[in-house]
Amino acid sequence: MRPPRTVLEEKIRERRQTLEEFAEYAEQFAREHNEPGTLGVRHLQRLASGRGPKGQPLGPVRPATARLLERILGLSIDELLAPSSAEPPDDSAAELRQMIHASRRVDGAVLGLLREQLTAIRRLDRQLGAVIAYDEVCAKTNQVGRLLTHSLPGKPREQLAALLSELHTLAGWQALDLGKTIESWQHYEQAKQAARESSTGAFEVHTAAEQAFVLLDIGETKAAVELLATARRRAESTCSRLLKSWLAAAHGEALAAHNRRDDSLRAFDTAVELLPAESSDPEGPYVVLDSIHLARWRGHALARFADPEAVDVLSTALEGLDASFTRAETALRVDLANAFAAIGEREAVKIQIDRAERLASTIGSVRQKQRIRASRAP
Repeated sequence: MRPPRTVLEEKIRERRQTLEEFAEYAEQFAREHNEPGTLGVRHLQRLASGRGPKGQPLGPVRPATARLLERILGLSIDELLAPSSAEPPDDSAAELRQMIHASRRVDGAVLGLLREQLTAIRRLDRQLGAVIAYDEVCAKTNQVGRLLTHSLPGKPREQLAALLSELHTLAGWQALDLGKTIESWQHYEQAKQAARESSTGAFEVHTAAEQAFVLLDIGETKAAVELLATARRRAESTCSRLLKSWLAAAHGEALAAHNRRDDSLRAFDTAVELLPAESSDPEGPYVVLDSIHLARWRGHALARFADPEAVDVLSTALEGLDASFTRAETALRVDLANAFAAIGEREAVKIQIDRAERLASTIGSVRQKQRIRASRAP
């Protein structure tokens, strides 16, 4: 029940009466005590709310009505029409019990369903873009976050924490793509916090490494290189070959941004050596890496250095890329445009930029639109 709006409404509730019952009682009281005042239900509703029929302030109350209310309730009319100071009932304990009970019901089936929903969001994101999927993943982080906050120690809590870390990591990447740099950083901070509560150290390594891309986007290339170097050292004893390969490739991209060509290419060579036959790790954090994506990343680095080899590497990656990776295709075409520009192929540059621009507009990628503008600049 909402809190009373006026002292009059508060006093009527204290009498355990509805407005209709009180109006009827007031009429009876007036007859028995020779009071000339009258009080219909509609009039009482306005007085109890403290507002007129259209929300305007109340006008003066008729003296006879005021006297009737004052005699029944023992307060002046000014006191009765004053805003109520009554506090709403405190249901926080009941709400807490409810949330703890809900979190206790999180079992393997519920976790499986939540992971399926995350998989579906990822598919929407990579094909249709963050402009479609970002709000949905933010809603899911709130839902899983509430469950984690109210869960008790144990395996389900650890699994919820890992799931929340994955959700915030995805939201961080989406926010970065949408040009929401501060939001992206905050998502990664929340992802790291959740990862610390999981039973797998790889989640924290992964989220910290992904945060390096925010640093790259704001020009903090040295900090990004150092962050990824630290992540690779931590990964040596705690992470799968797949994640270590991904970390090496991410480090290679950061080194390229920091203009360390030889170190960058060595990192990509290491990524190739570490890349396992399996392209996914069901027990660890979600990464997308195979020979095609690795070639795409290496081609990006080569294009930064205006290396003629970039055209062949990126063209081969484009031919093998899964068509559902729309954001990846957009970035790849921007890289290919830059690679063609380095060798003076102006017509090829225009073809790739035009296609990248259409894709970036389709998925609402602010990040790629900024890269396209930079590529168009003389």
